[in-house]
Amino acid sequence: MNNDRIIPGILLMLAFCVLAPLLDTASKLATAAIPVGQITTARFLVQGALMLPIALLMRLPLRIDRKTSMLITLRSALLIISTYGFIAAVQVMPIADALAIVFIEPFILLLLGHLLFGNPIGPRRIAASIVGFAGAMLVIQPSITQYGTTALYPLMTAFSFALYMLITQAIATGMHPVTQQLHTSIAGGVICLPVMLWANGTGIAELDPVMPEGLNWLWLFGVGFWAAASHLCMTMALKSAPASTLAPLHYLEIVSAVILGYLVFGDFPNALTWLGIAIIVASGLYIIHRERQTLRQARSVLPAEI
Repeated sequence: MNNDRIIPGILLMLAFCVLAPLLDTASKLATAAIPVGQITTARFLVQGALMLPIALLMRLPLRIDRKTSMLITLRSALLIISTYGFIAAVQVMPIADALAIVFIEPFILLLLGHLLFGNPIGPRRIAASIVGFAGAMLVIQPSITQYGTTALYPLMTAFSFALYMLITQAIATGMHPVTQQLHTSIAGGVICLPVMLWANGTGIAELDPVMPEGLNWLWLFGVGFWAAASHLCMTMALKSAPASTLAPLHYLEIVSAVILGYLVFGDFPNALTWLGIAIIVASGLYIIHRERQTLRQARSVLPAEI
């Protein structure tokens, strides 16, 4: 990979860390008046409407084969679950608390990679994962006391997003990132819209759609806009710099989340949450370090101690 492109890649990843919490903030603002399912649907509809002209301007091929279409549909379903879980969480929880729990995703990816693909994992990475889960428990425990089982929604997000990432890796080599985003948005809309139509008038609080008023239109647009902008930055970053370089930067998202949570909602993590965040980040960084070290050893044809 061209070293001249690594700095732009890092800058794009930092842009993602700034923009992604804006998506979370718009989601949390919308939950005051809009059902979680409707917000989730808006993400896909707005994102698809924004990605289509980009794909057309870039003259990207829009046709996909049947196998890819099935993977895209599965990818969309997992992203729906991930989005719904996180929006349901931030409806009552501070964004930083929910995001801290979601950050156990690297440990879940490690476990799924071992179970699904037989990727080797050694005692040190297992220990780091256990410590990381313990950190998540420090965030979850007081949250369950205060918010009830809603505090478990970020765990659903972490598991579904980890599977989403595995599907993304499976189709990444044969599909342009913009086309991926567009087709994922279309499939997500096709899945969500019938559910919204069915739920209309049922009185189900999480799904029964309402007519947005005032600033709620802006919040719904913001959910889709910031989703498109942030994920486009991430995909462009991954084309410019190696994932091993960018992965540690992802944890800087917690900084933006804390700042926005404090400025917009007056939320600030307590001491126990900060301890949990520190443990999760440290454990995640250690796992990333071990992955990079193993990759270097593999490249030098030396046995990796993992």
